[in-house]
Amino acid sequence: MAFLPFYISRHKQLKIVIIGGGYAGIAASVTLLRYMPDVDITIVDPQSHHLKITHLHETFRYPLQDYLIPFSTLERRFGCRHICAALIPDEDTLRQWQYDKFLAIDDEILEFDYILITSGSAVAQMDKAENIFDLHDFMAAAGSSLLESRLDMSKNGGQFISVVGGGATGIQFLFEIAYFLRRQKAEIGLRLIHGADRVLNQFPAGFSTYAQTRMSDLNIDFYPDTYYHGQETDSILLEENETGRKFDLPSTLSLLFLGKKADTIFFTNAFGQVMVEHNPLQNIFAAGDCSVYQSFGSDTLTAQSAVRKGKLAARNILRHSGSFKLLEPYLHRDLGYVVSLGPADAVGWLALEDNVVGGMPALMIKELVEAQYDLLLTGIDTYLI
Repeated sequence: MAFLPFYISRHKQLKIVIIGGGYAGIAASVTLLRYMPDVDITIVDPQSHHLKITHLHETFRYPLQDYLIPFSTLERRFGCRHICAALIPDEDTLRQWQYDKFLAIDDEILEFDYILITSGSAVAQMDKAENIFDLHDFMAAAGSSLLESRLDMSKNGGQFISVVGGGATGIQFLFEIAYFLRRQKAEIGLRLIHGADRVLNQFPAGFSTYAQTRMSDLNIDFYPDTYYHGQETDSILLEENETGRKFDLPSTLSLLFLGKKADTIFFTNAFGQVMVEHNPLQNIFAAGDCSVYQSFGSDTLTAQSAVRKGKLAARNILRHSGSFKLLEPYLHRDLGYVVSLGPADAVGWLALEDNVVGGMPALMIKELVEAQYDLLLTGIDTYLI
């Protein structure tokens, strides 16, 4: 059993319920097992599998199954239990859980010492026609299959794909689609619609310059400062931001990447304990995209932050259960961020946000980060505190 500073066990087997089996929930599980191998963990998640959602754009090259890990596999690997259910508690429910030290799922009463909520954030959705896909569709089927089901790859010209959203997710899908079409030798036009004046506008300008240059190289049309208004048959309805001019373009297929939106946000103190009416619930923690920490640590909606929050919350659960109850504040700062630009290219920053790198150096950073999480899924924790 590894040593955890400021933690002296009371030699009690803890019962911990983790609501959500995404990045934060898995990171918390591995961390708990590292310091308390006999911990009793129950993961409550409505899906049958853990999804490595940051890899979905790669399903134009690889099967979707490569990024799905059945919870049954994780149950055997970690000795935990998975209950297939959805729980989104409100403040009254949280207070009741804190008081009762149990919760009900269907007809089962689940006792706990601690709850960790890692339910993530929902993918923004809109009403869709049959020729509109969003991230939910790519969670159910590989990108290559979805495109082949809606497009005639052998047809010469006349077909267009519109990608809406130039954030990290939209850009990664855009480039994978461009290279997929090249491999298929499909003469299908590709464009990007984005509401800001540059892509990846949440990052330093170097990201935009690099990505837009590569877009030009691949003959991807770019419509900046343009809003999406809907899809009608084989046309996409748009509006220019500055002039208000509304227009339409031919679009056989439109892909919407509108970002994340957390339906329920859990505000926590600096240690990850959920706050209700300005008071921390001592035995209920939160981590991941659904949480906002009152601390100096990063609250970005990224897998990196989710993993770090999950690990910190797990450490603090153990410390709180011990003799000292000396908890660790969340101070993690992002160490970098990489956006994939297809199979052999990427752009990102490392250590300092102004330190923008592209090409193979960025791609190598991405591969190392992904390998680190793959090791975590096997129970090997290589993350630094």
